[in-house]
Amino acid sequence: MNGISLYSSAVVALFLLAGCAHTQRPQTVTQICAADANRAAAMEAAQNTIGEMLFVIEKADTERGYIRTQPLSGAQFFEFWRCDNVGTFNRTEANLHSIRRTAELNVSRQDDKLCIGCQVRVQRLSLPERHLSSTTRAYMMFSKSTSRMQRLELGPGQRKQAGWIDLGEDDKLAARILERIERKLAAQTKTMQDKVNL
Repeated sequence: MNGISLYSSAVVALFLLAGCAHTQRPQTVTQICAADANRAAAMEAAQNTIGEMLFVIEKADTERGYIRTQPLSGAQFFEFWRCDNVGTFNRTEANLHSIRRTAELNVSRQDDKLCIGCQVRVQRLSLPERHLSSTTRAYMMFSKSTSRMQRLELGPGQRKQAGWIDLGEDDKLAARILERIERKLAAQTKTMQDKVNL
């Protein structure tokens, strides 16, 4: 009787744990709006923000309100000054794989507000494995490395097959970028109000 009771309790506990394992993803912000901002100020704040985050702008069109960056390699664990890996999963993934991110921002007027939207696309480098005759040469799986020196040197066939795999969007980094832009716009507005009050 005692064994059956213990078994029943274990089964119930497993079902409860399984139910708790499904957690809802927190909502992330992919757009901010401000009633008292103009397009030029928003574009300047956006360009300054992504520049501070070490993104290099590939295209910026103030008239259309569009900014696209070049792909930025994910920060490594020793690059403590960088802030493009948001969250534990993204930090770990950037240290295990070759990750790059591209940011796209759109500034548009919606009704009486100026809105800034942000999308960050993530890609991971995929390298084809080389055929190995022995497990003792595992260090040569992806490149022409030696047991003493690891280096990334691909053969011609591997170069043709190597490519970037699209991993979707990084909403957390997009939210961080927008949060920083929002702070810059608020500081600009406060500075302008202080000048008017003088």
